[in-house]
Amino acid sequence: MLTTPKTPRPVRAPPAHWLKTRHLVLLVQLAEQRSTLAAARAVGMTQPAASKLLTEMESVLGLQLFVRHARGVEPTEFGKVLVRRARNALTEMKQAEAELHSLLSGISGRASIGTVVTSATNLVPLAVARLKQRYPQIAVSIDVDFSENLIERLIAGKLDIVIARIRSVPHVEGLVYEPLADDPHSVFARASHPLAQKRRVQLVDLARQAWVMPPPGNVLRDSLAVIFTEQGLTLPTQDVETAAVPVIVSLLREADMVSVLADEVVQAELEAGVLVRLPVTLPLRLGLAGIVTRQDHLLPPAAQALLETLRDTAGTVGRFAE
Repeated sequence: MLTTPKTPRPVRAPPAHWLKTRHLVLLVQLAEQRSTLAAARAVGMTQPAASKLLTEMESVLGLQLFVRHARGVEPTEFGKVLVRRARNALTEMKQAEAELHSLLSGISGRASIGTVVTSATNLVPLAVARLKQRYPQIAVSIDVDFSENLIERLIAGKLDIVIARIRSVPHVEGLVYEPLADDPHSVFARASHPLAQKRRVQLVDLARQAWVMPPPGNVLRDSLAVIFTEQGLTLPTQDVETAAVPVIVSLLREADMVSVLADEVVQAELEAGVLVRLPVTLPLRLGLAGIVTRQDHLLPPAAQALLETLRDTAGTVGRFAE
């Protein structure tokens, strides 16, 4: 078990210029590889040289950064702090290089955005199309996922921007949230579904149906579980479990199943008469999705251009919450 010293010890303050890039890179590799030999290979040095460099850092700081054992190395609590800061510093250096390149060659580079499915249908594609018209050299990656997964990837630095709900997501104090307008959700089924012929559908009627249900951990599924429980009903046993909208729509078209979707997502199917909105009102409490970024993180030029375009597009199409 890793332990910290029982009595506090003052950390020796090294000169501001003492830590070099090679120190930072080695710290990160040691934490990721958990092996001095593997970390040394990753940074292009010998194992003795890596061991000497680590010992040098610990000696200057007066702290043990890694515990050595037969299976490799393990960061101490002190080491974890320094590794986290080292990783952030290296990320900033890479982004600085990308920004300098962008200034020399015009805005280019890569921007990554994650989004919940509702914004993936309209807002994000429209914003990216506008961005590409203005900055054709920017490469954009778009991921569609649950809010919880998107926020985790944003915090980890794997995404530049996300459109997500932050309700019930821990550790959001370091995020900037710009709420978007609510997306109405309804219960949908195919036009020939038996419930489609009823003038009014009760919750108990839905409890008896075959459902396409979101996977566990999804905010929509959690909200449905609360609604059914409050009415003394059991959440329907899902015949199919998926968050993939094309799959959900195909299942609704082909079978007597029901599912909750954002109205905007199935607008074309509604207009074509393929799907219908069932006459039932569910008090869904999903919370507002919003544009989310990291508070203390300076976006590279490509991502900043995407963020500004996204904001402009949201304002143009009336997507910001009032």
